Amino acid sequence: MKKWGHAGLCLVLFGLLVGCGNGGNASSEESSLSSAAVKTASETTLAKAQREGFISVGFANERPYAYATPDGKLTGEAVEISRKILSNLGIQEMDGVLTEFGSLIPGLKAKRFDMITAGMFITPERARQVAFANPEYSIGEAIAVKKGNPLNLHSYEDIKANPKAKVAVMVGAIEVEYLKNVGVADSQILTVPDQPSAISALQSGRADAITMTGPSLQAMLDSAKDNKIERVMDFTQPVIEGKSVRGYGAAVFRIGDDDFREAFNAELQKLKESGELLEILKEFGFTEQELPGDATAEELGK
Repeated sequence: MKKWGHAGLCLVLFGLLVGCGNGGNASSEESSLSSAAVKTASETTLAKAQREGFISVGFANERPYAYATPDGKLTGEAVEISRKILSNLGIQEMDGVLTEFGSLIPGLKAKRFDMITAGMFITPERARQVAFANPEYSIGEAIAVKKGNPLNLHSYEDIKANPKAKVAVMVGAIEVEYLKNVGVADSQILTVPDQPSAISALQSGRADAITMTGPSLQAMLDSAKDNKIERVMDFTQPVIEGKSVRGYGAAVFRIGDDDFREAFNAELQKLKESGELLEILKEFGFTEQELPGDATAEELGK
């Protein structure tokens, strides 16, 4: 009896040791899982995207900024600039989420996607809701004239100062308001139904200049292929109510994603300095006139 009792006691003790051993492993596994969960929860958007190798981006299907081609490829100036920068940051894939333009900021804040690549203009109102990267392009007004610029027109003020100068502009376009605000007389403004008609007016001599936004004008000139007309490359932007009409577009991040925005800005600056930014912009009809210069999101968002 003592012999069996001793053996039974050994079995009980062995069972307890085994049980303690298993309990320790389970506790260790739970602790590891808990630590991993905490780590994942505290992971920044940038760190997560770098770990996974992809990121979701909101876009509004607007040329030339961000749009889907017929075969489903996401492209555009904002997309290709972001694609290059993200690749440099170790994020190789972009998952595009098509969204109405007015829903891009709400969608970003609701985490439907992780950044916006839509060429969105930086404004103080928007800057109160989201964090803009530094601008990747700028857009202002532009003019085209007869080759050699015979009337020496380099601004709306120059048009105003020469009563003989006539400028063609599309009816209903914001440029009509800009011209009048600067002081160009109604008799100097020739309104036309569309942009091709403006080109025709310049070619025929009915107008001495035409005006529209830079990329639109460049697209019209590229299409016309007429070496007797040219864009005025040293055009001075009109100032309306004390502010330049030039707008600046940029990628957009959620407030709080500071490391992501700062890393993006650092890579964007490298593209500016190397000239690669201009090369990407040129693919979508932009020129040196549309480079952002030294403007920053901070100053533009005030």
